[in-house]
Amino acid sequence: MAKKTKINISSVDDQLKALHELQLIDTKVDKIRIIRGELPLEIEDLEDSIAGLDTRLAKFEAELETINESIVANKNTIALATEAIERYETQLKNIKNNREFTSLTKEVEYQNLEIQLAEKKAAQNAANALHKKEIINACKEKIAERNDELKLKTAELSEIVAETEKEEKSLIAESVKAEKVIPERLLTAYKRIRSKVVNGLAVVSVEREACGGCFSQIPPQRQLDIKMHKKVIVCEHCGRIMVDANILEEQEA
Repeated sequence: MAKKTKINISSVDDQLKALHELQLIDTKVDKIRIIRGELPLEIEDLEDSIAGLDTRLAKFEAELETINESIVANKNTIALATEAIERYETQLKNIKNNREFTSLTKEVEYQNLEIQLAEKKAAQNAANALHKKEIINACKEKIAERNDELKLKTAELSEIVAETEKEEKSLIAESVKAEKVIPERLLTAYKRIRSKVVNGLAVVSVEREACGGCFSQIPPQRQLDIKMHKKVIVCEHCGRIMVDANILEEQEA
């Protein structure tokens, strides 16, 4: 397999122009990835939100089931107490002494209290069940909304990927081609700077007598040196490689 040779440009001026051209290409790739990069994060947030809501919904439904079981238990308590009262009242018709009458009367009173307490609990549980159903319905609505939003975001991401994939591959190929004419030392410095700055701009032009990356003022003599393109000059504040703003016109010419 033949070894790939790297073509280096001897002139510093040509090196800076090539480096600036590489920066323009890489910036276009960055923009594509930024546009696409935000959507996966949004999709991930939506998926996490839906998962959280599903967990809450399951908890609410379990609580509602417990409340409904309590309502059934309350009804059973009322039914059993009512049966007991009917049985005691039948026995009261055939009492033989006062002690028996007192005992049965107390049992009837106790069962009536049980019914009142069960009815009170049943009413409270019914109110709790109604409130819990409202919460469950609201939770389901949120889940449906999040799912609809997730479908839209997923479709949007798929569309962007389909639209930009070809352009990105083309730009990456251009970037690799542009790298081949830049000296290894300069290319390494360029990539190192790009990895450290937020916006990925390793090569910037002088704008209004200031660095186009950090906007620090540049002394007149240094501006002249940058404009001459006789050597590689970096910003003393941010470390970016600086070129003259007219480099674009020079390249087009």
